[in-house]
Amino acid sequence: MSFKLSFLLLMNVFIVIFFFAVRKSLAAEEDYFTICSVSRNCGRLNIKFPFFILEQDSACGYPGFNISCRNNTQPILSFPDGDYVIHDIFYQNQSFRVSKDIAFARDAVCSHSISNISFPEDRFYLPSDQRQIFLLFNCDLTLLTRELSQSKVNCSAEANTTLALFNNDPMQYFASEMCNNTVVAPVATSYEGEGSIEDILNRGFVLNWIASNCSTCEASGGKCGFDYSTYHFKCFCPDRPHAWYCPPASSVAGAVVLILLVVCLIKRFSFKDGTEGDKKIEAFLKGHEFQTPKRYRYSDIKTMTNSFRDKLGKGGFGDVYRGKLPDGRQVAVKILNKSKGNGEEFMNEVASVSRTSHVNVVSLLGFCFEGRRRALIYEFMKNGSLNKFIFQEKEQRQLKWETLYQIAVGIARGLEYLHRGCNMRILHFDIKPHNILLDDEFRPKISDFGLARLCPEKESAISMTGARGTAGYIAPEVYSRNFGRVSHKSDVYSYGMMILEMVGGRQNINVEVDHTSEIYFPYWIYSRIELDEDLGLQGVMDEDDRERVRKMIIVSLWCIQTDPSNRPPMSRVVEMMEGNIDSLCIPPKPFSSSPPRSPPANPEVQPVS
Repeated sequence: MSFKLSFLLLMNVFIVIFFFAVRKSLAAEEDYFTICSVSRNCGRLNIKFPFFILEQDSACGYPGFNISCRNNTQPILSFPDGDYVIHDIFYQNQSFRVSKDIAFARDAVCSHSISNISFPEDRFYLPSDQRQIFLLFNCDLTLLTRELSQSKVNCSAEANTTLALFNNDPMQYFASEMCNNTVVAPVATSYEGEGSIEDILNRGFVLNWIASNCSTCEASGGKCGFDYSTYHFKCFCPDRPHAWYCPPASSVAGAVVLILLVVCLIKRFSFKDGTEGDKKIEAFLKGHEFQTPKRYRYSDIKTMTNSFRDKLGKGGFGDVYRGKLPDGRQVAVKILNKSKGNGEEFMNEVASVSRTSHVNVVSLLGFCFEGRRRALIYEFMKNGSLNKFIFQEKEQRQLKWETLYQIAVGIARGLEYLHRGCNMRILHFDIKPHNILLDDEFRPKISDFGLARLCPEKESAISMTGARGTAGYIAPEVYSRNFGRVSHKSDVYSYGMMILEMVGGRQNINVEVDHTSEIYFPYWIYSRIELDEDLGLQGVMDEDDRERVRKMIIVSLWCIQTDPSNRPPMSRVVEMMEGNIDSLCIPPKPFSSSPPRSPPANPEVQPVS
């Protein structure tokens, strides 16, 4: 024991001597505190982290956020499709308003010289509520309806008709059928309908940025910057650079000794597996800090949830509580249970959802990681999960068929985005009603990415060492590779099973049904739709409802084909759902027999690590 104490004291003395020995070598780094403290302005805008002016030291900003200050009045940011003028910067919510450097003219709108916006998606993204204008070119005048004629842009060349519609216009689909080319441009939400099309385009739009949050560093008296040698965020302080914030002014040597003692105690009393898992997650977060949302302390989580007072429900990996952010926004806070597989589900959710920005995918607003205390902060969905609206025993439907149909289409769009719209293809592996959340207007959002897998878009299949998902929704190939390779088609199968449940208002495997022929709803409904028999479904009011129901059934039966190659991709599913019912044919029988009467005792199949 005395030898260990002597060794510890000797180490402390060594650290103090070492600290003062390297103190001088840190002088160059300390200069960044002075350099980054100089206020920079371009016109009326204050330019600070993550932005930096080209003439300024790049260490004061984030990579890719360099701007040029034209004539000392206009901040210019360069994107792959050209230069953009920055009009406003909102540092508090990490957003800014930009417009094209070269103003749009009527000739540009009419001549198809406008291109889709292109920006680095690892640094910037459009807000989920961003309005967009669709410019459709080379439209066929003979098909122009009275409603669409109001969207016509007056061009000098009548043979080259251009239409302009906003993204919420119900005529958008019909317009796309009669026009050859489409360009989508984001626009400011507050100016819709005011002025000409070129005026609306020239007012610009809002972008959010992805970079380390600077508030903690600034609050501690530091200046935010970036260390290009380690490619990590730095907080430049009066004494030296620190990882996130400047520590209180005190004896640095004493702080080093205290840290050493704390580390020794942590190593003494921590469990080995927990320590290894924490290191893995911390390394993951540092490696993805460019994309991860705001990180909160556990004390912040307790404050925003009012000490976990209002429990909303229980998810696959933890309990969910209602919370409120400092800016007043309501959120749903998921407190994760004890992690399995070194925190795989935590990393899956952070890695997957932080890459997304889509109206039909839930937004991850923040997270907390303090050892075993882990939490995920999502946008609040007023109407909860789809689960409670479709599984009702002998009760009248709460949702109309039109609403259910729009929910089905929205989920399809969200899955199509996950499979094709991201830099990396995201496979969800747990699509079911419980994981579909509904906002106050019953717009669906895909949630719970604990079992998700990322794979490059060019790869059509992935390797897995075990099944994952929930019984009743898992594709056959996930259980047994004899049915084919696991791919994005596995999510298509889960989507099809879920849509059938939405139609029937019952779980596809129902052990309470008395008649064996009706125990498996997909089997039951296929036989009836094949014979064109009445389905006897509640709430079908008119021919439009019957068409919606039939379309949902036919599409879902295509999705649950046993052979993955026979299932349509989600892009085709969206087309089928939004297209004409007459263009759909009944698929082959997707199964050879009804499944066993008793479902597995444990319906939740967890990933095998």
